[in-house]
Amino acid sequence: MGVLEAAPEDVAVRKRPSPVNDFSMVVATVNGTGSQTANLALLRAFFKMGIPVNGKNIFPSNIQGLPTWYHIRVSHEGYVARRHTSEILVAFNQTTVHEDIQNLPEGGVCIYNADWRSIPQRDDITYYAVPVNQFVRDTGMKGKLRDYIANMVYVGAVAFLLDIPIEKIDEALHHHFNGRRKLVDSNMSVVRAAYDWSAANLEKQDPYRVEPMDATAGQILITGNDAAALGAVFGGVTVTAWYPITPSTSLVDALNTYLPQLRTDPETGKATYAVVQAEDELSAIGMLLGAGWAGARAMTATSGPGISLMAEFTGLGYFAEIPAVIWDIQRVGPSTGLPTRTGQGDILFTYYLGHGDTQNVVLLPATVKECFEFGSTSFDLAEQLQTPVFVLSDLDLGMNNWMSEPFTYPAEPLQRGKVLSADEVQEKGFARYKDIDGDGIPYRTIPGNEHPKAAWFARGTGHNANAVYSERPEDWVSNMARLAHKFETARELVPSPVLDEAADAEFGILAYGTTQFAIDEARNRLAAEGIKSSFMRLRALPINQDVRDFIARHKRVYVIELNRDGQMHKILQTEVPALATKLVSLAHLDGMPLTARWVVEAILEKREAVNGDR
Repeated sequence: MGVLEAAPEDVAVRKRPSPVNDFSMVVATVNGTGSQTANLALLRAFFKMGIPVNGKNIFPSNIQGLPTWYHIRVSHEGYVARRHTSEILVAFNQTTVHEDIQNLPEGGVCIYNADWRSIPQRDDITYYAVPVNQFVRDTGMKGKLRDYIANMVYVGAVAFLLDIPIEKIDEALHHHFNGRRKLVDSNMSVVRAAYDWSAANLEKQDPYRVEPMDATAGQILITGNDAAALGAVFGGVTVTAWYPITPSTSLVDALNTYLPQLRTDPETGKATYAVVQAEDELSAIGMLLGAGWAGARAMTATSGPGISLMAEFTGLGYFAEIPAVIWDIQRVGPSTGLPTRTGQGDILFTYYLGHGDTQNVVLLPATVKECFEFGSTSFDLAEQLQTPVFVLSDLDLGMNNWMSEPFTYPAEPLQRGKVLSADEVQEKGFARYKDIDGDGIPYRTIPGNEHPKAAWFARGTGHNANAVYSERPEDWVSNMARLAHKFETARELVPSPVLDEAADAEFGILAYGTTQFAIDEARNRLAAEGIKSSFMRLRALPINQDVRDFIARHKRVYVIELNRDGQMHKILQTEVPALATKLVSLAHLDGMPLTARWVVEAILEKREAVNGDR
């Protein structure tokens, strides 16, 4: 079974009420042929028509040559989760066409390259053949440009077959090419030729089409990595050290786009930031801690394998109490794993990362808006708590385009935490690791403080309240108890969970991150069958009292996540041991974004097992 999954008979196309603005399309092409431009043109054209839409790029981990699929979900109801089935197939990869056509549901549509000698035939789907070479020859383009421009052929054919106004394609390409009219025109010439040919030669025989709506007015399309970078800029980032790794590289690429525009001194023209590509992830986090110790707002972006290299320095940051922000755009592990597939397999690792007794603050964005907001929230928490903070996005959120309300400028000033000035050191004195306020959080100074008693040594060895080396048992016990108390304080500072509670709910659902979208759709399906549920989405670890209360209010709580071992389920059992028997793990990982169908079937299977035991 490939990334296109066969539909069972009970979801055949003919049984759906109306396919207008309600279908899924998958474009099968070859990686490295420039199909992303064509796919994004279709995605943004739907968006510009006011139709809720989401695109998911399923691409291989090599540079070019292997199959790639781009899923576009069009939903007048606003659903954006991946669907198990795609009714419309654009078959532009001859090596996968047999499987792709086999996985179309009954009543589906296949748009394919007419220059191929043969393709699998089915009596229960509609075929449209488009002569690609004819249009490419007319352009006179050579080499790789022929492959790039060939993808515009299916854009024109799809525009005709689905009733996409041709001017919407033009607008989408205008956005993609940043208004460079020559590039837009060269692509649009092929789109228009394919559109006109399709209008003259293809007889529409399927029910799928789109029509304008007004559901995207005032919204934007943006990737999670772009949103995170922009949020970090507004959050005051001054130092970024990183090493390239999929799927986090585009986050730093976005920083390198936004920072020169927004963080350059207008008088001197000099940059007020530093972005450094280190020799590896170990060096990157070392630079972060040095910058954080010096008072900078420092961050990196990486993925699971990079986190592995950051373990020792993370422990130093936790124990020496130095702020830093680590964005982990999760992919599928262990080892190299599936570098271009999505998952939630780093939650257990990052929460306890560091040898010895270590726990870290972890933020869990689910939307591009939260990626933007956590860009500044993560820095605030890192400095308030004086500790490394992890932000766990994932490939689906980070690299794909999502609809969102426009972001708002942060309303609150930067929260620098307990930083003493020279006058305050003179007035209050200074003991680096002393808990003065009873919250476990000490006061700190940063280099440049001119008071002679402001200096302190950021050591990773045992120390007392004055940051002086110590191996005394009482100093060790006192310091570790204070760090544990500080972590308890963090429970009230991290973002609270989001709750959607239903009266008379039969069960609760706990989840985090991008599983939200499949769960929202699944809950609606279950509610239509009279099965009510409540939903709590975690936005951070450690959990607070709201989570404990939610679990306590329900007979059963399903913990849904994208990993094999139910990692959040394990964490919650540890955090609320008295309620552990109420928690039921529903963990799934195949590298693909979660679907509503899987959620429904998984819950019904567990529900039937529980009811059967009665």
